[in-house]
Amino acid sequence: MATLGEHIVELCKIRSVSTEELAERSGLSLELIRRITENGHIPDLAPLLKISRSLGVRLGTLLDDHENLGPVVTRAGEAGETPRFITGLPSESKVKDEGREGLTFKPLAAYKSGRRMEPFIVDIAVDAEQSKSPHEGEEFIYVLNGSVSITYGASAYVLRTGDSIYYDSVVPHCVLAADGAPARILAVIYEPA
Repeated sequence: MATLGEHIVELCKIRSVSTEELAERSGLSLELIRRITENGHIPDLAPLLKISRSLGVRLGTLLDDHENLGPVVTRAGEAGETPRFITGLPSESKVKDEGREGLTFKPLAAYKSGRRMEPFIVDIAVDAEQSKSPHEGEEFIYVLNGSVSITYGASAYVLRTGDSIYYDSVVPHCVLAADGAPARILAVIYEPA
């Protein structure tokens, strides 16, 4: 399975886009692009969406190995068993093995081609770190277990098991565990065409 950085490098080659051009197009620092492509760093969701838009692909193209043209069925017990990426860790930490867990994104429809929605089961550890950031599109979050604190613009919300929120992602936002305990959410991210 190719890494995120390898997918980005391959897409840049196909599109004849240099690392410098990708940084300029995405509005991200050259240092961050190099950390992703050369050092295996996994950034938060907002930079990933900026990179995918800059390369003219959907987020799933960066994260997927192969795609299915028909429907994708994910059975109970199989949902999100394999993490697609982990974020919300300090910048020097790259892997869960270092004692931190952050936010672990597990896909529900990883191999569905042409999708505009990205559904994930997200496990949010108490130690997750995340800054407010915007990105294109919309998000729907449903709390499966625990409580989450969502900062959206200047407002803050605490959602508990069974609560949901739907918002425009262009407003800076972040999602963290609340009440000193881990949480699990269903997050559906819509990417405009």
